[in-house]
Amino acid sequence: MAELYVKPGNKERGWNDPPQFSYGLQTQAGGSKRTQLTKRVAAPQDGAPRDLFPELHSVPTSETSPGAPPMGPPPSSSKAYRPPAVGNCPASTVQPTDSPVVECETLLEDVLRPLEQALDDCRGHTKKQVCGDISRRLALLQEQWAGGKLSTPVKKRMALLVQELSSHRWDAADDIHRSLMVDHVTEVSQWMVGVKRLIAEKRSLSSEEEANEEKSTATAEENQTVQQDP
Repeated sequence: MAELYVKPGNKERGWNDPPQFSYGLQTQAGGSKRTQLTKRVAAPQDGAPRDLFPELHSVPTSETSPGAPPMGPPPSSSKAYRPPAVGNCPASTVQPTDSPVVECETLLEDVLRPLEQALDDCRGHTKKQVCGDISRRLALLQEQWAGGKLSTPVKKRMALLVQELSSHRWDAADDIHRSLMVDHVTEVSQWMVGVKRLIAEKRSLSSEEEANEEKSTATAEENQTVQQDP
């Protein structure tokens, strides 16, 4: 889901305020076990004093063994290693394995189009006033995204929210909405209310469609049974 990180403190607060933890770290903090610092160590049974720092008295193996090879840098080679060519790419253009991975940027249309499609599906089943409010909230989302007012974590989480919404995983989509409200409330407060209402309306519509489909299937099976009955 959403990534785990620690945000810097609020700029409007004091310089010595503690950092703000992400929503994912807060939910995982409840299940972590704390180390018992007051636990006492049992005394040895033989009465001998326990060595509290055994690593200080141990001698490395390399110093005691006579046949251990001397430690040092590997012998330098006059010829530098060059990776072999892969396919039609020359060896000089092959990217090393330790190079940073370039992530693709989340596009506005990939997030806004599924939301607008979900709103169109709800029209006719939802009140006109509610649909109008959701449409205005989505317009604010588009305006802030196009104006560069949304950070990269917000864009990534909105892309995940849209995927969960399109897959009818309502609880996961609502959880992502909640994490955005906790971690990035100043960025998403103006339009996230509309996204939350859209998730609820789409979920209700899907439940009604499933109920109608089950009812239609049961009616068709009943009619078929009546026709087959002599």
